[in-house]
Amino acid sequence: MTKWWRANRPLAPDLFERELEAAKRQLEHHPELPPVYETVRGRVMRRVLMPKTERHVYYSVDEAIQSVVVHVIWGARKGRGPKL
Repeated sequence: MTKWWRANRPLAPDLFERELEAAKRQLEHHPELPPVYETVRGRVMRRVLMPKTERHVYYSVDEAIQSVVVHVIWGARKGRGPKL
C-alpha cells in the first residue's frame, strides 16, 4: 500500500506512512479502545480509522502472545468491510 500511495498521491506521498505509524502507536498503548467491529471464528475484530487516507486498520489482539495482529487495511469509502 505504501508504494501505491507514494506513486498515486504525489501531493502527500508520506501521508499513508504517517497515519499508519499513528495508528500503530494507538494500538500499542490502547488496543481495546476502538469498539468491537465483529467477532469472526471466536476472534474479536476491531478497526481504527486513518482519517486523512480514509483507510481502516482491521485488527485483533492475541492475548496469548500479547500482540496486536493486523488483518487488513481497507478503504473506508468502499461502503462495506472486508471478508475477515
